[in-house]
Amino acid sequence: MITRDKFTAIVMTLFVWGLSGALFGALFAGLFQTFVVAGFSDWQPLVLAAATAAMTTSALYSAMPVALVGATAGVLASIGVLIVTGRDPELNGIAAVAGVAGLLAGSFYAWMVSGGGRPLAETLTGLVSGLAAGGVLALVFGVLPSSADMFVLAAGVVALVGALFQISERWLVAKGSGLVPGVVADALVAGLVAAVVAASIWLMSGSTASLDAANKYAIDQVLQQVPNGLLGGLLGGAVTGVLLELFGFHLEEHT
Repeated sequence: MITRDKFTAIVMTLFVWGLSGALFGALFAGLFQTFVVAGFSDWQPLVLAAATAAMTTSALYSAMPVALVGATAGVLASIGVLIVTGRDPELNGIAAVAGVAGLLAGSFYAWMVSGGGRPLAETLTGLVSGLAAGGVLALVFGVLPSSADMFVLAAGVVALVGALFQISERWLVAKGSGLVPGVVADALVAGLVAAVVAASIWLMSGSTASLDAANKYAIDQVLQQVPNGLLGGLLGGAVTGVLLELFGFHLEEHT
């Protein structure tokens, strides 16, 4: 019989993992299509998108204060670039400016709030989980006769990464927390998040006026896959979170 505390834990897990999965899935779908458009093929888009999305989502989920600093820096830097360039910046330029702003903001945060290297260790745990999950799914879908729908792909990636992250988190974070000083760890995590936020703003703000018809079409293809990725990630995250909660991997032990 499910007790009141158990029911509350399940509901909280559904909420937190569902939101995290939705963010992960949307980011994964956009990155996957971006890597395809950029010319990557076979297993490469799946593994690269899974690793990048997992790394970013892990920072937001497990190192939230630092990630919020980076996200804020990314938003402010992106707005500044859009204003200065008249809404027509290059993707590499806006991401680079935001990344530098994130590095500076993360360094300042680490100077103000003393901490260890846990944020970077959490982010690297996400990276390892994403690489492993992407590799497994690349092997699975590589032997299938047809490519999987983005909804299914995002749900599978989120489920695998979530399970691998929770299972390996304690060991990997314990090993990785002392690798670099806290100020460097916070700066790197904030810079990563800021660059990803800036790239997302670039895509969503319509800053593609200077692109030719083929590239505009490619960008439209990227954006069209985001809703399917979001819904797939939402389902994969919610189901995986509840299963992990039932098997004893409690949310409150990892926040």
